[in-house]
Amino acid sequence: MPTETFEFQVEARQLLQLMIHSVYSNKDVFLRELVSNASDALDKLRLAALREDVPDADVSDPHIEIETDPDARTLTVRDNGIGMSYDEVGQLIGTIANSGTASFLQELREAQDAGGAEGLIGQFGVGFYSGFMVADEMTLVTRRAGEGRGTRWTSRGEGTYTLERVEDVPQGTAVTLHLKPADPDNQLHDYTSAWKIREIVKRYSDFITWPIRLVTPPAEAATADPDAPAREDAPAEPETLNSMKALWARPREEVSDDEYHELYKHLGHDWRDPLETIRLQAEGTFEYQALLFVPAHAPHDLFTQGARRGLHLYVKRVLIMEDCDALLPSYLRFVKGVVDAQDLSLNVSREILQQDRHIRMMRRRLTKKVLSAVKDMMAKAPERYATLWREFGPVLKEGLVTDSENRDAVLAVASFATTHGDGEPVTLKGYAERMKDGQEDIYYLTGESRQSVENSPHMEAFRDRGIEVLLLTDPVDEVWVDAVGEYEGRRLRSVAKGEIDLGARPEESLGGEREKQAEEYAGLLGWLTERLADDVKEVRLSSRLTVSPACVVSDAHDLTPALESMYRAMGQEVPAAKRILELNPGHVLVKGLNQAFRDGEDRARLTGTAELLYGLAVLAEGGRPKDPAQFVKLVAERLERAL
Repeated sequence: MPTETFEFQVEARQLLQLMIHSVYSNKDVFLRELVSNASDALDKLRLAALREDVPDADVSDPHIEIETDPDARTLTVRDNGIGMSYDEVGQLIGTIANSGTASFLQELREAQDAGGAEGLIGQFGVGFYSGFMVADEMTLVTRRAGEGRGTRWTSRGEGTYTLERVEDVPQGTAVTLHLKPADPDNQLHDYTSAWKIREIVKRYSDFITWPIRLVTPPAEAATADPDAPAREDAPAEPETLNSMKALWARPREEVSDDEYHELYKHLGHDWRDPLETIRLQAEGTFEYQALLFVPAHAPHDLFTQGARRGLHLYVKRVLIMEDCDALLPSYLRFVKGVVDAQDLSLNVSREILQQDRHIRMMRRRLTKKVLSAVKDMMAKAPERYATLWREFGPVLKEGLVTDSENRDAVLAVASFATTHGDGEPVTLKGYAERMKDGQEDIYYLTGESRQSVENSPHMEAFRDRGIEVLLLTDPVDEVWVDAVGEYEGRRLRSVAKGEIDLGARPEESLGGEREKQAEEYAGLLGWLTERLADDVKEVRLSSRLTVSPACVVSDAHDLTPALESMYRAMGQEVPAAKRILELNPGHVLVKGLNQAFRDGEDRARLTGTAELLYGLAVLAEGGRPKDPAQFVKLVAERLERAL
């Protein structure tokens, strides 16, 4: 078939330009990425062979081969894995499908400023393009296992690539890089040098399951071993560069932290070291080993539906599933790692895993192990715990809603911002220990941001009396507080729901101030309840306001407006609940309104003032008036009278 020329996707062209212009200081990572891709292809072939998806596939000697040619200035990374079809090459290489391109480019620009850009290429699944950091041209030749013809892809990274079908191609994929001249000043090493290849593979890929073999020209092979007898023009014997030892199967004392970290970087496509490494070995009737990692940074797709998550599942060191989400609950989806079981079937599906009692047993044990590790981190390494909670706290709190079995364990490692003076997040245990004498409930307020919550009118009386309030600003907070309900016998109470009785101040108690106010404002409250009946179910005096004239609150058992919006966004229709308008009897505006009402002032004019007062209360909590145009008109009229 003739050679066809195609243009790269727009985002791919932008990415190629970033690669070509050497935005990464550590260019060695290109080889790590190509080897990682080759390893993935071998894993997929083994899995396909187990499922008998490719009956004609050759699985006799799975390996990765690196071949250098100093004279031609080429480096080839070759595998005999699953390979790609003609269409797959166009889809996977010509575009950056489903890789979060926009997020990648944004984070890449930010990372350049922070000096940590080189690790992002693996994190966003675009590692193949990193070859253009060191090559003027790249050629990919591949044949999918079970197919008769192969495909050749070629590009100089200048906006186009060519595709053609080719005959006599071995199974798997070979990527050949036509290398740029070495430039040590620009961190561009001689990647045809055997010692440099050994160094990179040992550093990044020693743990990979498959043998990585180096094929060098005769001259370079001779320099590698000066004592070996010279063999003119004899092909060099391939040299296996990696140990291929499964780190999770080796005793802890035999494995360095650096080795664990490199395994994590391979599994998590991350350039940072993990925050925590968790080992687990179960023996007895059902044996398995687990090596888990808690990342130090939340991935860009943590809350993206359909994002890949889960652990690598092995059976007797054979990869069965790359993203087994049955091994950990959804709220621990950020945890990376491997689980190697001894007694599972090699031929399993996701549906079978969901029902397997061994999987359920491992899931319970792994979940408890991770939560225990977080608890230990909280006690022994508070700085690392603070990082974990900052990055993954909103996800962990999902467990308070979805995992009733481990709810107490999740609650024990949860911490929350509060109005307490030092600004540090506090656990519910810490909050309970600081509660004032006579305080029976744990108070909280939800909102979109800390600033909006702290400035809410609902907080005024609590701030005035020095009562600590939890400041909850994550969307999941609207849900878990209702699911949990209480902590060690103390109710969790929203300061924006129901009636709040903080007790009368001494001066109010002595003078019977509350009783006097109730009698004095009874007429106004009844009239306002009638006039605002379309919007509120009741108008009453407030015990939570000290500065603001009014606020709106929900009834004790009603949904909050934010929760109503959340349900509607999920396609669930919920009836809109009317709120309660509370007035501050000590505010000059409310006093004036009451006096005007008692003096018999024009009710039409007072109705406008009442609507304005209600609109101000809605705005104060971050809401929007039902009729913004009418609200603006009322404000303009009042301003005109004041001039």
